[in-house]
Amino acid sequence: INKFKIKGYIMTIENKKLIQILSGGMDSVTLLYYLVKHKCEVKTLSINYGQRHSKEIDFAKYHSNLLNIEHQVADLQGINHLLGKESVLINKSINVPDGHYEELVMKKTVVPNRNMLMLAVATSYAISEKFHGIVYGAHAGDHAIYPDCRKEFTDALAKAIQLCDWHQVELFRPFIKKTKADIASIGKNLNVDFTKTWSCYKGEEKQCGQCATCIERREAFHLSGVEDHTEYKDNAPTIEDLAKVDFKMNA
Repeated sequence: INKFKIKGYIMTIENKKLIQILSGGMDSVTLLYYLVKHKCEVKTLSINYGQRHSKEIDFAKYHSNLLNIEHQVADLQGINHLLGKESVLINKSINVPDGHYEELVMKKTVVPNRNMLMLAVATSYAISEKFHGIVYGAHAGDHAIYPDCRKEFTDALAKAIQLCDWHQVELFRPFIKKTKADIASIGKNLNVDFTKTWSCYKGEEKQCGQCATCIERREAFHLSGVEDHTEYKDNAPTIEDLAKVDFKMNA
């Protein structure tokens, strides 16, 4: 049985009824297959907050349908004008910067309090379904650039979620000690078709291969030894080129 520690006690995920936040990226799609393997009853939830890469939701729907899992989309586009004019994920007049997440410029990709919004909607859904909890693909490589990815934030939110209703809901983070390279290996073992996942923030016809999420995706495949069959844009730098500019490809 899959077990992991949260705040000093053991939580098991086997056979749980869970609402999963499913973006359509490689982490969340791998998590979906992982939950199915562990005999969870899952319903998936994608959030459309007007992100420029909203085509990721198509991949969330694809995998949900493939696994005969109910998939819902929460439409929050009506409030995206409140979520920060400086975020390139919402303000399409600003170009998405290229480069690794550690670059200061990547703060432009922050959507204020995005995770709380997503997890709050998922919590309400779980309560209405009388499910055990909600689950999302937080992992060890989540970046401090995003304040709502910090452990202190999610620990506090987990407590709040338990207090928000008489039906108590747990927050599960099975991949919290896994790197993205670990997740690539897990996905390979679960026969996840990574070509049917989306990472790129630019939301164009093909993934660009050089924005922060694309670099992190390519790095994960490289470090795990899992072959990357993603179709990137023709002008995307090679793995060797990325290594030369110290995007941690040789870490």
